[in-house]
Amino acid sequence: MKAWMPTLLLLAVGSALAAPITMEDQSQLTVPPAQAPAQFAPPAEGELPDNAFGKLVREGHALFVDTRRLMPDAVGNGMNCSNCHLDQGRMAHSAPMWGAYPMYPAYRKKNDKVNTYADRIQGCFQFSMNGKPPAADSPQMTALSAYAYWLSTKAPTGVELAGRGYPDVPQPQGGYDFKRGQQVYREQCAICHGDKGEGQKVAGEYVMPPLWGKDSYNWGAGMHRINTAASFIKHNMPLGKSGSLSDQQAWDVAAWINRHERPQDPRLVEGSVEKTRLKFHANDGVNLYGQKVEGVVIGQGTGG
Repeated sequence: MKAWMPTLLLLAVGSALAAPITMEDQSQLTVPPAQAPAQFAPPAEGELPDNAFGKLVREGHALFVDTRRLMPDAVGNGMNCSNCHLDQGRMAHSAPMWGAYPMYPAYRKKNDKVNTYADRIQGCFQFSMNGKPPAADSPQMTALSAYAYWLSTKAPTGVELAGRGYPDVPQPQGGYDFKRGQQVYREQCAICHGDKGEGQKVAGEYVMPPLWGKDSYNWGAGMHRINTAASFIKHNMPLGKSGSLSDQQAWDVAAWINRHERPQDPRLVEGSVEKTRLKFHANDGVNLYGQKVEGVVIGQGTGG
């Protein structure tokens, strides 16, 4: 068997709902605190059977780690699934697939409906990858789902496994500071992601993802929320040195990254950033979309 290339949620619907879910209700998708050490271990590559199922899982793995190149019609930026879900979707506290797949179907407040796992993947393509989601019954979606299913082998269904998602990092009492964040970025992040957040390319392909600009995630992606980005950064960055930044540093640098422009939210309402903020961003965590920073409205989007 060839070695795989190294390289980018949630309570399942219960037995019955006492009342209809409304936009005011919270999503069923919650994340255990980081204090709980991850216990679940996904299967090793050597456990994959040499049959049609194994072939499909391998196809899903290839799409997961090399998404932009293998699915150019679905990806509109420079991102791969494995950029946000580290270690090929295996790493605890990095939204691992073994913590995601067993939690669907589930209600998500973001789109006010009960989502299947395919719906969730489609959302990643629309927002994190700024692209066109593949059809739910497409071969690519089937392969990606099979890969997540296999990583979840022996995981309990509908259980909040420790290590799932990005554990919350509470906002520091003093809030965040762009200038401090810029300094953290220069010292800890620029070496991989570039001085201007442009990422790194080798032979025309990104080996380190861009953090802002036209090839990064768009304004509808969950990572545009400063609180979400801070949680990802705290538990996963700098690469190989997870947990080395303080909560304050994680929030500061997340704010610095997300004060920069990126592709427009594809849900843009009547061409208006203000209307889009009121509908989708006003209660969506801590974010800068539609707000003024140093006299400039954030969220205008990037061209091309």
